Amino acid sequence: MGQRVLLIEDEPNIIEAIRFILSRDGWTVETHADGATAVAAVERKRPDVIILDVMLPNKSGFEILRELREMADHAARPVLMLTARGQKKDREMAEAAGVSHFMTKPFSNTEMLEVVRRLASGAPGAGADEAHV
Repeated sequence: MGQRVLLIEDEPNIIEAIRFILSRDGWTVETHADGATAVAAVERKRPDVIILDVMLPNKSGFEILRELREMADHAARPVLMLTARGQKKDREMAEAAGVSHFMTKPFSNTEMLEVVRRLASGAPGAGADEAHV
């Protein structure tokens, strides 16, 4: 595939799991763990897909997503948001901020790979995952 993912996540186990899943499929996975500098990392790396955790040190994933959506270069960049809390209000906040897809932890390897592939392809229907609502 040769496409690049920026994983903005601070949990080492989640980082390694996602890196393993996607690397096996040919993705280049770069990571970033600090919410305060996440937008700058996206600007620098310009990934094909962003995987963004909701709960990060120094700035929430919701704030990061809102900032990205206000920037012309990133307004349409695919963002998969991850959360351990799959509350309805979290999903609604993510949708209001412009998330491309919302996924709860734990997730299956197959689901992660399918969603990232779909987001990278720009396929329609890559919105919030209705199966978890």
